[in-house]
Amino acid sequence: MAETGALARPYARAIFELAREDGSLPAWSDALGAVGDVVANPDARAFLARREHDDEARVSFLLSVCGAAGDGQMLATGRGRNLLRLLAENRRLEVLPEISAQFDALKARAENTVKVRLVTAAGVEESIVSRIGAALERKLGRAVEVELQQDPELLGGAVIEAEGQVIDGSVKSRLSELAGALTA
Repeated sequence: MAETGALARPYARAIFELAREDGSLPAWSDALGAVGDVVANPDARAFLARREHDDEARVSFLLSVCGAAGDGQMLATGRGRNLLRLLAENRRLEVLPEISAQFDALKARAENTVKVRLVTAAGVEESIVSRIGAALERKLGRAVEVELQQDPELLGGAVIEAEGQVIDGSVKSRLSELAGALTA
């Protein structure tokens, strides 16, 4: 992971600086997220790893998949194509998910925002999400973007993840603690 992070860092920083200069941070974030998701897919990885494909075929494949998904407009620009070609030539396409993650972290810092993941066992009313977001904004001192996720295995309650911190208020966690206390 540390090696992937080190490989991704200069690419993420360079793209971030270019995107900040021309005001295209959101578009680049979408494009990098889309291509990162493609590269993270095992079937796409297998295709990209085939020896019979040259660098241009790999780039074309990524452009076509991201273009079909609608999130890769920035990749079709000269800068986007150049990025993909450079990564393909240097055998670095596999670091695209990490480039995307680092770019988004730089973007969040620049915009003074933080992404928070709220995991619940079932759906949550928008008013509750808003109250949680407002409380976290006060606590963190930054704007909060709440990403909702469902995990029925939690049974109830919620898990909140923000900036490497986890608040686990799930029923599953509490039952595990109780079981541990009873068996100790």
